[in-house]
Amino acid sequence: MFGVDDPRDVAAIRAYVKLMRASRAVVGRLEPRLAASGVTLTQFGVLEALLHLGPLTQRVLIDKVLTSPGNMTDVIDKLEQRGYVSRCRVASDRRNVEVGLTPVGEDFIGKLFPLHAGEIAAAMKGLTAAEIATLDTLLRRLGVHAASCKEQAAE
Repeated sequence: MFGVDDPRDVAAIRAYVKLMRASRAVVGRLEPRLAASGVTLTQFGVLEALLHLGPLTQRVLIDKVLTSPGNMTDVIDKLEQRGYVSRCRVASDRRNVEVGLTPVGEDFIGKLFPLHAGEIAAAMKGLTAAEIATLDTLLRRLGVHAASCKEQAAE
């Protein structure tokens, strides 16, 4: 298969393609509702993280939402303009900026999150509860391994 001879590598590539297609299919189902609500997937991710974890620094949000520092600044700017979040310097380290939900933002994400979660659950209905549990375990293991490979490559 295009210069890949090891059957395990071929299987890994095929599984990766299926993983990406499945991910795109689920995201494709979620994005229209978010767009109708006036937020992007990344903006939603920031609001959801703040809803469930409380105020966070921009650095922590970058890791939670898996985006770049430049994009995170833009995302927070837009959410702040809409009155959903506020920023303040961390008193103990003024280099850090903490982001928190405003009452308007808390109300907005509090209403949107259950609808979003329902869409995710509906998209996953093609799997049994046991299959979802297995998928959860496998994806966690894959993510941890891939992250450790990335860290080793950086060294």
